Amino acid sequence: MTTTQQQPSGIHHIAIMAADIKTHIAFFSEVMGCPLVALFEMHGVPGGLHAFLRMNERSYFSIVQLPGVDQIPVTLGVTHAGNGALPSAAGTMQHLAFRADDEAGLLSMRDRIRSHGVNVIGPIDHGFCKSIYFAGPDKLTLEVAAPVSRVDPDLWIDPAVLAKAGISAEESARYRSPKTYDGPPGLPQPPYDPAKPHMAYPKEMYQAILRAPDEAIANAQSFSRPPVDA
Repeated sequence: MTTTQQQPSGIHHIAIMAADIKTHIAFFSEVMGCPLVALFEMHGVPGGLHAFLRMNERSYFSIVQLPGVDQIPVTLGVTHAGNGALPSAAGTMQHLAFRADDEAGLLSMRDRIRSHGVNVIGPIDHGFCKSIYFAGPDKLTLEVAAPVSRVDPDLWIDPAVLAKAGISAEESARYRSPKTYDGPPGLPQPPYDPAKPHMAYPKEMYQAILRAPDEAIANAQSFSRPPVDA
């Protein structure tokens, strides 16, 4: 039985860690124009604060503040890249690109950001999009990109770069047309495989979570009530 949706339909939210959540809320609200729509105690995380700012009706920008984060050093080349051409540790976010609907919107965003005293580089033409680049709080590397044309894989997947990435022609064909899942719905947890990606929980706790039925996890971790009564 094939389910109706087999790939993400977009980004619901991106979560950024903040040393001071107010600084981030002010930046992404006033500088980036995203209205604050939620701020509450982070669900199931003692001492955590969680904010949501709306980008559109389908996508949000999320900020998390946890105790002690302000004591963790920001290290360029390790925790942060510093700009779009520099490295950071594997698994970290190298940079974050927001979307503008068109070039006029891109230039309007550039002007808005500059009006708050934040320096902006660009726009730079990348062929299928044009982009502006700037920094955010806590040394975030940020971008706003406006589409110029649809990304055509025949034009934008470079055979020479496939070879550099160690991707064969057969693998490239698979990645361009991912197979759908045609099995039954409600598939149970697979056996624990240390070679697969895993979240960082204490081992015994994690194993217990994986053994628990999905329904038990849902029932134990329900936070559906807003913090403010209607």
